[in-house]
Amino acid sequence: MNQHNSDRYNGDEQNGDDYDDETYERDASGADLERTFAALPPPHGRGFAETWWGRAWLKSLEDAALDSEQVRVGRRLARAGAVGAVSVRPGRITAVVQDRDLTTHRSDVLLQELSDEQWDRFLDMVVERAGHIAALLDRDMPPHLVEDSAAAGVELLPGMGDLEPECDCGAWDHCGHTAALCYQVARLLDQDPFVLLLMRGRGERALLDDVQSRGAVLADEAAGPEGVDAAETYAAGDILPPLPALPLLPDAPGTPPALDTDVPPTPGVDPGALEFLAARTAVEAHRLLAEALGTGHGRRPVEAELTMAQDAVRLAVGNPSGAVSDRLAEGSGRGRDQLASAVCAWRFGGSAALSVLEEEWTVEGDVLARARAALDSAWDEDERPMLRAARNRWTVVGADSQLRLGRDGRWWPYRKRSGRWVPAGRAAQDPGTALALMEHTAEASEGR
Repeated sequence: MNQHNSDRYNGDEQNGDDYDDETYERDASGADLERTFAALPPPHGRGFAETWWGRAWLKSLEDAALDSEQVRVGRRLARAGAVGAVSVRPGRITAVVQDRDLTTHRSDVLLQELSDEQWDRFLDMVVERAGHIAALLDRDMPPHLVEDSAAAGVELLPGMGDLEPECDCGAWDHCGHTAALCYQVARLLDQDPFVLLLMRGRGERALLDDVQSRGAVLADEAAGPEGVDAAETYAAGDILPPLPALPLLPDAPGTPPALDTDVPPTPGVDPGALEFLAARTAVEAHRLLAEALGTGHGRRPVEAELTMAQDAVRLAVGNPSGAVSDRLAEGSGRGRDQLASAVCAWRFGGSAALSVLEEEWTVEGDVLARARAALDSAWDEDERPMLRAARNRWTVVGADSQLRLGRDGRWWPYRKRSGRWVPAGRAAQDPGTALALMEHTAEASEGR
C-alpha cells in the first residue's frame, strides 16, 4: 500500500532549501516513487543554478533547444514564479506552468532511467569509494563522483538532447513552459542531488539501502576465513615474521621539492617560507633518526615538547631569508637582535641553552653551596679570577666574561659584545672548563 507523507526530508532542513513543503510517495518496501516540491518563490537577485551540476543540467537544456527565444521565455517565467509544484518521478518531472496570458499548461520533461545493469555498476563504484556516498549524504555531487561514474559507463548528468519535453501547449520542442520547469528543477538540484538520482530511477531510501547491503557483503568478503587466537599466536612467537632491519642513516637530510612553478600562489601563502619550513623539517627528521639509531637511545629521557617561542628559534637556526626571519622574530616575541642571541644559544645547547640565556633565577640553599664549592676548586688560588655574583650569574671582574649556572647544574660561558651578554660556548660541569671553552671558541672564531 502506498503512503503519502508531508514530513520534510532531513537533508532539506539542514541545507536551508528554498522550498518549505515536500511530499513523497513510497511503495510497500519504503522505496521512493515520487517526490513533490511546493512551488518555489521567485529567485530574486540570484541565479537558477549555483552548483556545477545544476549548471550542467541547464546547459543540457540550452544546448539542445532549437529555439533559444523559448529558453529565454522559460527563464523569465521561472523568475516570475510561474512554475507550480514540481513532481519528480523516475524518468519524468512534471509541473503546471502559468503562461503570460494567465493560461496554465501541464509540462513534463523526460529523462532516460538507468538500467539495472547500470545501477549495479554505479553502486559498486560508490561502495568502493566511501567518499562518494559521504558527499551525497552532504547533498554534494563532487566532479570526481560524476567522472568515476562515467568511467564505469554510467552518465548521471543529462547530455545534449537527453531532456525530452512534453507540453499540452502543443509544442514539439522545448517551449517556454518546459524550459521554465527545467530552470526551476535546477534550483532543486542545487539543494539535493538525490533529485537527479530519483529521475534516473532510484530514490534516496532505495539507493542507501542498496549501498548498505553491498557494503556489508564487501566487509564479509574482506574479513576472510576465521583466524587463530591472538594470544596463542603471540605466545608461539616462532610463527611471527622477522622484523625488518633498522634503516641506515642517510649521509645528509633529504632535499624537499622546489615550489617554483608558473602557477601563482594562493593569496596568503608564502612559497619561500614553505620551502624553508620543509627544509628544516628534513633536518630535524635526520637528527631524530640519528639519535634513534644511536646506542642507549631507549634509556634517554623523552624531550619536552617545544613552545612556539622555542620552536621559532629552532627554525631560525636554519638561516632563513630576511622576511622569514622577521616573521620568526615576531612570532617568538623577540626583536631581531634578541632572535640572533637566541639562535647563538640554541647552536650551543638547544632549549637548555636558550633557557639559560633568557631566565634569571636566585641560587640558594644546597645549590648555592655546591656552586661555591665548584668555583673554589676550579682554579688554583693564584689563578682564580675575581667573580662578582648576581643571582645565577658570576661575572669576571675586569673582563667581558661571565659564567651562568643552569638549573641542571652545568655552567655556561658568556661574553659581552656591543654591551650585550651573548652565549660564548657549550656547557661544562666545571666552571673553569666552561671559561676555557669560551676562550677556545673565541680564538677559533677569530681564526687564531
